[in-house]
Amino acid sequence: MKATSTILIVDDEPVGQQTLEALLLPLNYHLAFASNGAEALAVAAALIPDLILLDVMMPAMDGYEVCRRLRAHPRLADVPIIMITALDDRDSRVYGLQAGADDFIAKPFDRVELRARIQTITRLNRYRRLLFERAKFEWVVEQADDGYLIVSESDNILYINAKARLYLGLAESVPETVAETFLALARQQYRCEPQGAWVEWPRIAVNTASSSRYLMRPESSTANAFWLQVDVLNIPTESAAASRLVRLRDVTTQKALQRDIWQFHAMISHKLRTPMMGMLNALYLLARDVSLLSPTEITEIAQIAFQTTQRFHQAVEKILQYLNAPLLTRHGAGLKLAQFPEMVAVIAAELELKSVSVSNQNETANVQIMFARQAMELVIHELLENAKKFHPTQAPHVEITVSISNQKEASIKITDDGMNLSPQQLTQISRPYYQAEKQLTGQVAGMD
Repeated sequence: MKATSTILIVDDEPVGQQTLEALLLPLNYHLAFASNGAEALAVAAALIPDLILLDVMMPAMDGYEVCRRLRAHPRLADVPIIMITALDDRDSRVYGLQAGADDFIAKPFDRVELRARIQTITRLNRYRRLLFERAKFEWVVEQADDGYLIVSESDNILYINAKARLYLGLAESVPETVAETFLALARQQYRCEPQGAWVEWPRIAVNTASSSRYLMRPESSTANAFWLQVDVLNIPTESAAASRLVRLRDVTTQKALQRDIWQFHAMISHKLRTPMMGMLNALYLLARDVSLLSPTEITEIAQIAFQTTQRFHQAVEKILQYLNAPLLTRHGAGLKLAQFPEMVAVIAAELELKSVSVSNQNETANVQIMFARQAMELVIHELLENAKKFHPTQAPHVEITVSISNQKEASIKITDDGMNLSPQQLTQISRPYYQAEKQLTGQVAGMD
């Protein structure tokens, strides 16, 4: 049988310790002992007992002083203390109460009375601690960003915090008992993923890496897909009825990033495989049939091989630029804005853009920004390339405005008359691997 409470017995007399041990062991308490005041303070701090039986008359440090020091200890101040004393006068009791004692037992004590008092105090103290721990738990989870529920073994909801109510579509402020089981309630709004991980629910012990569970609300015309990760922890209990703590964590961002990475990898695979197959096919034809081909046919196949090799090289360079982009801002002495118009003109010419203008709203000639020229060239090249790529006629009119604020911050504003990103897309634009194309096919030229 599991011990219900820990009792620290403090007595300098071995006989006193043995007497209390013989009296309390049959009641299944966990007992600890101390023979003097200093030892009592050390043991109590280590164990945080449910009750301390403290003898008054001890050498060096008597029970009153021990009691005062216990009450001054931040972790022991609330531990119940019963003082055991041969002194039966009123002044001794008052002195003990002033020192912080909760109760007194006079020697020689009545065994039945002592057991009854100990059982009452430990029961009340245990209940008080449970209430305190529950209050702390409820306060923490009510402030939490995650949803928390306590469910029974049959999946009935015993407790649910405000965030979980929001996730499950319940009124946040209504405290009544939830009639539906957790899984039934979840299935009204979500799809259980993966289905195999939910087969045993609610007969499930704990979450493992191989049985991660999710609730997923599919994408609609007005909202993106929404993902909740479901983690489960068994709650130890002394009663026969088991319960579980369920955490609902919003992992939509992580899932979106994972999807973007997969799509990015698929796009890279497409970008590399397409020209690679062109190179291999052209070279295969040359290697197999070179003796049968005319000079004109050899020239045509060689040109195809060269063009596809160029496409392959450009794709690899784009990938390397993307991977190295975060490092570009760490190197270089910065860029003088006086050089900016010339840099834009070179990039525009390279992309065959004829309508790109640069204007300054205030004096910027002698201003230098802490941004490497190579990084700025990459950013401007990608923006202008996108402007051309997504313009209906691939001939956008681009306006670039440079200004310096009073806080000595440079602002470069780039606008064009092509397609616009939606407000939702703009909120995602800084996310790594994000692609504005909803259905990524890789058919649009360029890597961005």
